[in-house]
Amino acid sequence: MTYIVNDKCIVCKHTDCVEVCPVDCFYEGENMLVIHPDECIDCGVCEPECPVDAIKADTEPGIEQWLDVNREYSEKWPNITIKKDAMPEAEKYAEEEGKFEKYFSQEPGEGD
Repeated sequence: MTYIVNDKCIVCKHTDCVEVCPVDCFYEGENMLVIHPDECIDCGVCEPECPVDAIKADTEPGIEQWLDVNREYSEKWPNITIKKDAMPEAEKYAEEEGKFEKYFSQEPGEGD
């Protein structure tokens, strides 16, 4: 088992999760985070830290797409281990549906 980040993170990018991760397996894109599934040790400490419920176990139904996204972009984006401010309009977008199709960016974030 591993944990993944889904589209609820897009245009929010809260980073409370990276601060508690004992193995630093989060990677930063321009407008979301992902978890490297091969680095995640399945401890689950990140899941309750996410204020928008964007972190899920890979055993939940419908997660396959997100496992692929997390795997692909964790290989391309820089590692992030330090908490940063959420995106400026995170609250506005927190409950929006279909964010992957509307807002996903392949561009990397800044990392640490």
